[in-house]
Amino acid sequence: MASREQNPSSYTAFGLKAEAEPLAPGLHVVATPIGNLKDISFRALSTLAAADLVLAEDTRVSRHLLAHYGISTPLQAYHEHNAAEMRPKIMERLRAGQALALISDAGTPLVSDPGFKLVESAVAEGFSVVPIPGPSAVLAALVAAGLPTDRFFFEGFLPPKATARRERLALLGSIPATLVFFESPRRLSDMLADAASLFGDRPAAVARELTKLFETVRRGPLTVLAADYAAAPTPKGEIVVLIGPPTEEAHSIIGETDLDDRLRVQLARLSIKDAAAIVAEDTGLPRRQVYARAVALARGDEP
Repeated sequence: MASREQNPSSYTAFGLKAEAEPLAPGLHVVATPIGNLKDISFRALSTLAAADLVLAEDTRVSRHLLAHYGISTPLQAYHEHNAAEMRPKIMERLRAGQALALISDAGTPLVSDPGFKLVESAVAEGFSVVPIPGPSAVLAALVAAGLPTDRFFFEGFLPPKATARRERLALLGSIPATLVFFESPRRLSDMLADAASLFGDRPAAVARELTKLFETVRRGPLTVLAADYAAAPTPKGEIVVLIGPPTEEAHSIIGETDLDDRLRVQLARLSIKDAAAIVAEDTGLPRRQVYARAVALARGDEP
């Protein structure tokens, strides 16, 4: 397969046409705008223009981006539904010495998209994997939320079913960091209600349509945000939910429902004694009280 290095490519920005620099062989992981097309970097444009092929999660979305900047590089779909079929073909291109660019629908690839296995395969065969950093919904939401940024935990999407979602939230609750989630508009209200019942009035934020025309960031206690979204119409657009880390005061305010949820998660994999010890440490409740409740739950007693 012939490389495009012998045929310099170009892109157009701010009304000016620029020649892309030749690209070294390998897999180039390129961050693209999450909404505002102006957020793309010159390095990203040059990479997309010079690549032999752009691997895109959704070619319809990516075609619009490339056309906006006058880039004519061929596009090939690479997503969760065709990844197993496409990966061997992509690896053949890398073995032939091509330079390939990997992009997602928006933002930084590999964050809640199928790019990981491709990068894993490329690394395993010793091919160069080059990050081209740029827009990220996670970081954009984090810096605008008004919550601690020195330590954060990105969870991505929670399970859609209520029981599994609550169990996962209960496991995450004691992490001493700001929690970051992606959520769908139709599940947002339920997710906030579950989080509020488990975490109480922790400070939180809901970021919607970041960098786009209707960008909004709503901040407040979890219970207030949960009530507001429960009473409002279902929102539209891409949503990031952020929840502040636990405080000493928050650890001391643990309701029966929260305690039971935490215990059920631990009892599913540990002995009564060990489950009670972990939950007592996480919540700050007396170990004897937690152990008694764990025994009751293990017997099938309900409050």
